[in-house]
Amino acid sequence: MRGYFGIGVERMSKAMNAGSLFRTAHAFGASFVFTVEASFARAEVEQADTSRAWAGMPYYDYSDLSEMTLPKGCALVGVELREDATELPSFRHPRCCAYVMGPERGDLSPHMVERCEHVIRIPTAFCVNVAIAGALVMYDRLISLEGFPLRPVMPGAEPAPLPEHVRGALKQRSKKK
Repeated sequence: MRGYFGIGVERMSKAMNAGSLFRTAHAFGASFVFTVEASFARAEVEQADTSRAWAGMPYYDYSDLSEMTLPKGCALVGVELREDATELPSFRHPRCCAYVMGPERGDLSPHMVERCEHVIRIPTAFCVNVAIAGALVMYDRLISLEGFPLRPVMPGAEPAPLPEHVRGALKQRSKKK
């Protein structure tokens, strides 16, 4: 797949949740992970991050939102349980983006929401654990962008294979004068 994604959290305080999220991000092939205003010790994170994600991908620790920088062309996508957010099953993931979630017992800050190009919500009755929410978003990205075969209509049936890619005729561009 072309593109990349990163995932992070704002104002996270629970190291085990951070470790679980970063381990899951590593498993889903994230390009980077980040925190904004986090208040936990890195050593505690490694108790849950058994894959040692920090050894395999960049980790950015921003002390506040004004420090946060993303690569040029990287869309920031907030994950928040808000009525005005796009529901995850209807969301078209940007090719290059960073997902950001709020703290365990709170919401994304209004300033973070302002920075987001998109805000999405997982269609649940109430908030789920931040590491679980991150896993759901990354899984949805994977199944919607990777080009998996279509699901069968009947349980137990074989998936329909993807149609073979057909390339168009070679096009010659004329030089502009």
